[in-house]
Amino acid sequence: MFYQLLANSFISASTILLVALGFAIIYRCGRFFNFSLGVIVTLGAYLTFAFQKFSATALIWSILASIMGIAIMGVVIELSVYKQLRIKRADPLVLFLASLGVYVTLQNLISLIFGDDTKSIRSGIVTDGTKILGASITPIQLVTIGTSALLAISTAIYLKRTRAGLALIAVANDPELANVIGLESDRIYLWATVLGSSLAGVAGILIALDTDMTPTMGLQALMMGIVAVIIGGVNSIPGIVLGALLLGMARHFGVWEIGSQWQDAITFLILLIFLLFRPQGFLGKKMKKATV
Repeated sequence: MFYQLLANSFISASTILLVALGFAIIYRCGRFFNFSLGVIVTLGAYLTFAFQKFSATALIWSILASIMGIAIMGVVIELSVYKQLRIKRADPLVLFLASLGVYVTLQNLISLIFGDDTKSIRSGIVTDGTKILGASITPIQLVTIGTSALLAISTAIYLKRTRAGLALIAVANDPELANVIGLESDRIYLWATVLGSSLAGVAGILIALDTDMTPTMGLQALMMGIVAVIIGGVNSIPGIVLGALLLGMARHFGVWEIGSQWQDAITFLILLIFLLFRPQGFLGKKMKKATV
């Protein structure tokens, strides 16, 4: 039982991590809670379903086409909504409310087009999982863990070791100064949206491959991702990894004796504890007060 719970914790943490990384990248540049990322998670699954069903495309090509579609959708939302609000110097609260409106609109559109029933993009015969240290893990769950680890490492290397990644961090830290030194903030915002949306969309695809999908699936994934970012530290990828792992383990080991209905309560109890006692997260740094 222990090893099965540990395996389930890593599987859960893997999808939480991808959503958290996507949210953190977009938040660092835009400086607002982009709630519409939740529907991007959902779109990742439903676009894959649509490509597979209506064009008879193989699963791997459906997934690749879906990721491209998600990136395009993220850019469209950024240009048509958030950029226009930034031009008008809208407050972060206004941007957050706008993102909530985008989420509700697109989520209802998905329900209208595909229906509210559970859909599946899995194909072939469902087989028993592989036994590893007494835990049963299916092939897609192994793919989920491996994909998440690979994308997290690749994202960290990209942000720290490439000119484009360093430019994104520069704009995130000080957009006005970045403009002074010749960086185009709007172009960086777009690239952050593409990168963050793609990570969140991949998470949605992996969730759907493992547990099927519904039009509201993205909401819980987004909330778990936001909590992981808060308790890990928005500026620290290692911290976000730790946050995702803590959530994954808490959501499974924490309900060992008391039932799965307490998973969300345990999640937000952890969030409350961090907000009260370590608001900067695992590896975040305290802000120093300026003196005059």
